[in-house]
Amino acid sequence: MDTPTGAVPATPPAELPADRPMSWPVVSSRYLHRDDWVVALREDVITRPEDPEQFSRISLEHPGAVIVMAVDEHDRVMCLRQYRHTSGHEFVELPAGLRDAADEPPVETAKRELREEVELEATQWRLLLSTYSSAGISDEVHDIFLARGLSHAPRGDFEMRHEEAEMEVFWTPVTDLLEAVLRGRVRQGPLAQAVLAHEVLRQRGTLEAP
Repeated sequence: MDTPTGAVPATPPAELPADRPMSWPVVSSRYLHRDDWVVALREDVITRPEDPEQFSRISLEHPGAVIVMAVDEHDRVMCLRQYRHTSGHEFVELPAGLRDAADEPPVETAKRELREEVELEATQWRLLLSTYSSAGISDEVHDIFLARGLSHAPRGDFEMRHEEAEMEVFWTPVTDLLEAVLRGRVRQGPLAQAVLAHEVLRQRGTLEAP
């Protein structure tokens, strides 16, 4: 099939840019901080391949997290406001949580977090994106899901504590959330990524695809 004049032909998936795994030599490692939580701070002394020069890099070990963009039949997104001490803001966010349960598939963690944080369950799940949150400092991976077919689901005996105990939960139209992202009114990374990916798929007409 000929490409229309002036159109850019689609690039085959195998030829698209791709990250690739790599590991440079590690001379030594030490933990700067580790406690009974799942996150730890490590210092590695490394070298470039085939080069003896040594230099230090700090790594935040993190089990990863799931984020859920839950969209109802009225094209509204379930959002929450949560205080983040490190960043000094109360952010508009999506339901999310650490992947701190050993060997639990990401989608199962996402289902649990959606129920515990906002008392919802969904019949339709789709992975929107899988991204490194800050590759230069942490190995944390965000698995970002789209959830639809929503209904109420009690959180059971899960107890909301610390910052979660102060969370505000609210619905907002997808279009409003997209506009807020584009205007810089909401800046939390996973939320912005989820909303932008959702918009691209909507424009492509592939939101219903698995």
